[in-house]
Amino acid sequence: MKRFVLLWLASAVWLVASIAILEKVELKKGELRLQFNDRYNKGAIRHFTLKNPYREIFDIPNARLKHSRIGKGLRSSHCHSIRISQYKRNTVRIVLETERGYGCNPYRPLFSYKSYHIPLPPFKVGKKHVAKKKSGKKAKTKVSVVSSKKKKHGKRRRTVAPKAHMIDTSKNIYARGNGELIVIDAGHGGHDTGAIGGGKREKDLVLQIAKRVERQLKKRGFRVYLTRRTDKFLKLPQRTHIADRKDARIFVSIHANSVPRSKRNRVHGIETFYLQKTRDAKSQRIAARENRAVLKGAGTSLSKKVIIDSVLNGPKIIESNKLAIDVQRRMLANLRAHYRGVKDGGVRHAPFWVLVGASRPSILVEVGYISHPKERARLFTPRYQELIAKGIAEGIQRYLNNRKREIEL
Repeated sequence: MKRFVLLWLASAVWLVASIAILEKVELKKGELRLQFNDRYNKGAIRHFTLKNPYREIFDIPNARLKHSRIGKGLRSSHCHSIRISQYKRNTVRIVLETERGYGCNPYRPLFSYKSYHIPLPPFKVGKKHVAKKKSGKKAKTKVSVVSSKKKKHGKRRRTVAPKAHMIDTSKNIYARGNGELIVIDAGHGGHDTGAIGGGKREKDLVLQIAKRVERQLKKRGFRVYLTRRTDKFLKLPQRTHIADRKDARIFVSIHANSVPRSKRNRVHGIETFYLQKTRDAKSQRIAARENRAVLKGAGTSLSKKVIIDSVLNGPKIIESNKLAIDVQRRMLANLRAHYRGVKDGGVRHAPFWVLVGASRPSILVEVGYISHPKERARLFTPRYQELIAKGIAEGIQRYLNNRKREIEL
């Protein structure tokens, strides 16, 4: 009996100890930043959306507010409201009410196990849009009366305010580039077709997207170097060191994903990777598939030790992680504005050999699953490719803008 009581007490103490206290919430650099007193379980956080009005909702289990004033009075021109509450005894709920959907990709900063960052939408919410919803028919009546008065005086002038859904959200909100060089790598090529699905080849798809990214970046004031412009295979040294030889600011490798036949109708989505070791089985599988071609003939010892400790320096990993987040976020925002069911595969880390050679922020983008019938059909349409390319370019631009601000501060 005593042993049972002791075990019960020990489990109770453990449960109490596992509760993370939300100590601070602040708005900074377009994000809602949460700070806990201890580690929290990021994987247990439930993130979902509701419509009418549009809301991004986060339920954080095993968490409590330090006091009732946490998060009170937060205001942002990017949200109609930001609400934080103790939803249940051990669950904190965060609600961001926005004007419309966007690619919201929350993340835990690298090496910061007590923080959780939630990006706000890149657009500002419109006050006129809200007022119109509330006033309804009264607003229409007022307009008709004014126009009739003007008609009596012989002057008929009609002023139409732009509707919220007609506002051009594609307007570039980031400063132009100053001729910085960006290296874009279209994966595979030549005898290496990459993944194949429905008769379509990865090497063709990624080259098409790479050329679109080039045009998008040049429009924004950047210089661009494509590792390949034709259907050719690049040897390992060429792929891994080209960004360094060209002294590029950023290296982006573009690929498409694939899964075995048994999973082809279920697995889809966009993922962005940066270089780091991982225990995640899915990330290991994707890296192994992409590494297979470039490491062919290099020896099994090299393929097993793709990540060399000397290249895993802290600053490069952190900067690559930030770049990956910005690119993933902008791709999703662009695609979800025009297509339904675009899945966020997240920002992940994995041992991609193609990222080892570049000693600068480097990421690998998996633009979708060529094995998934619906996603494959979208991937080979010009419109979908252009939205992906636009997202990659905007993500790069946003990342470099943020770095400039950090230097100025």
